[in-house]
Amino acid sequence: MRFLLALALLLVPAQVQARAAFTHFMVGNVKTGFTLADWRNEIVLAQQAHIDAFALNVAVGETGPLSDAFTAASSLGFKLFFSFDYAGNGLWDQGVVTSVINQYKANGAYYERNGAPLVSTFEGPQVASQWTTIKQQTGCFFIPDWSSLGANLRCWAAWPYGAADMTNTVDASYLDFLGGKPYMMPVSPWFFTNMPGFAGKNWLWRGDDLWHDRWQQIFALMPEFIQIISWNDYGVSHYIGPLHEQSYEAFTRGLAPFNYARGMPHDGWRVMLPFLIDTYKNGIASVTQESVVAWYRLNSNTACASGGTTGNTLSQMQCELAPSAIAQDRIFYSLVLTSSASVTVTIGGTQQTGTWSDTPAGGVRIYHGSVPFNGATGSVVVAVAKTGLTLTMRGNAISATCANSVQNWNPWVGSAALDWVAKQVSAAFPATTATVHTPNAPA
Repeated sequence: MRFLLALALLLVPAQVQARAAFTHFMVGNVKTGFTLADWRNEIVLAQQAHIDAFALNVAVGETGPLSDAFTAASSLGFKLFFSFDYAGNGLWDQGVVTSVINQYKANGAYYERNGAPLVSTFEGPQVASQWTTIKQQTGCFFIPDWSSLGANLRCWAAWPYGAADMTNTVDASYLDFLGGKPYMMPVSPWFFTNMPGFAGKNWLWRGDDLWHDRWQQIFALMPEFIQIISWNDYGVSHYIGPLHEQSYEAFTRGLAPFNYARGMPHDGWRVMLPFLIDTYKNGIASVTQESVVAWYRLNSNTACASGGTTGNTLSQMQCELAPSAIAQDRIFYSLVLTSSASVTVTIGGTQQTGTWSDTPAGGVRIYHGSVPFNGATGSVVVAVAKTGLTLTMRGNAISATCANSVQNWNPWVGSAALDWVAKQVSAAFPATTATVHTPNAPA
């Protein structure tokens, strides 16, 4: 109770602020060989996805790339803010944090909430008392993530527990506790890590329908901020940004048995972000083309050795399961359509009719569904047909053998789009009900 009171005292009174969408950017993954041109390329991709800012996850000793980051952002009209990482390389010195914020807060690229520079954290609850002084000396608007104590304004609970799908219970409880103060809701497509060199990290949380389901929960709760986890955290498989060969240091440091991100693009998860983010921010989105995004693992969940990976993790005080009990052998797909369509999915020449788990009632919406592997292997084709037109996405093959003799629980993501829409079509905000689900166990 004392900790919650201390947290409440750090908060400023709530004011009306436009909604904004951020994504978590790991500065530690761009320490080497990442140029000013690379920063510009990443920012342009984020702008194309209608993302408002990068939350720069900065650990101790990682401030070197910040100058290029702000130079690139300033030249492109993009925003950045700091998320000080107290877990990656140890605790930050209070004076250094204050200095870094004051150095960059006046930069035109620094994201502000009601005129105050937005600052966040990853962990560090043991030095929470320092932030009263830091706030006084920097004038920042503080949104911490102190998930280890279960009290935060920027929640990190983006993944479900066990073999269940994600719910919005945790988010609703935080919104209730905050009583109208700002909340940053997390949304993430996946989680898998196999880096035993980092305190034995080797577990999987269910992804599957998560990317679709989580956005529906955002529409139901409509928090002031959302944060996509992540842009480039390759070691935990939830990146939506492009792959970079110079950004794989963590796989070596973490003693990963193989690089499970290499050759596994996730760019497709950005395709629908303009529609999703505009709907979240404005209640309406415009569509000039229809698109399909599909994601799936390249092996069945029993095709080869698990790599010691567990479903859930004791490190988060969770009951561990076999990963095959969590990850479903299915091809998942989401589509932005102006009207209904039929879907077929072919695996190695074996075709099946696609099924829907979410079919909105008319208008421009997201349609979502999946089909099982059914033991089939081979190249994947997802075909969307309507009024004599066909949109086809061709994906990597599902195989009965694993490239590294170890299961890769990280999915392959692909997409395709066609300018079928004769003119710009707008979709009004979908009717939603903010239902709070009760999970099988705490996430």
